[in-house]
Amino acid sequence: MEKHTVTLTEKERRKLVAIVTKGRNKASFIQRAHILLKSADGKTDAEISQWLYISESTVRRTRLRFGEAGIEAALADEPSAGREPLLTEQQEGHLVALACSAPPEGRERWTLELLTERFIADGVIGNISVESVRLILQKNISSPGRYISGAFLD
Repeated sequence: MEKHTVTLTEKERRKLVAIVTKGRNKASFIQRAHILLKSADGKTDAEISQWLYISESTVRRTRLRFGEAGIEAALADEPSAGREPLLTEQQEGHLVALACSAPPEGRERWTLELLTERFIADGVIGNISVESVRLILQKNISSPGRYISGAFLD
């Protein structure tokens, strides 16, 4: 029938029943608990998918994770691949401090281009785009117009 069958201990079953009856967890967490309970009761992937209005592959993946890594892995969300941050916290701090410092001589304020050039010239990072600098400053400086010396973001 199925390659990975779900066999629950009494403790695991009580835990899953508590999850689905209390309703204090994320919907996906409760859904996976239902999948494991129904799989342990001998239901097929097709039956479970129809009962929960989900795809059979979702049922299959949950069952496989349970078989490979246990109940906690089957219930938890898989970590997203996500991209690595462009700058470390120290590098971001350096950029914000630079933006809040006095502008270069002969300039009234920092521009994004000047900040980018200076940030690269300081050797903090090899290369960064003006747009990345803008986004980092937008994230870190809530009100740049409030400061006399700050990055000009308009």
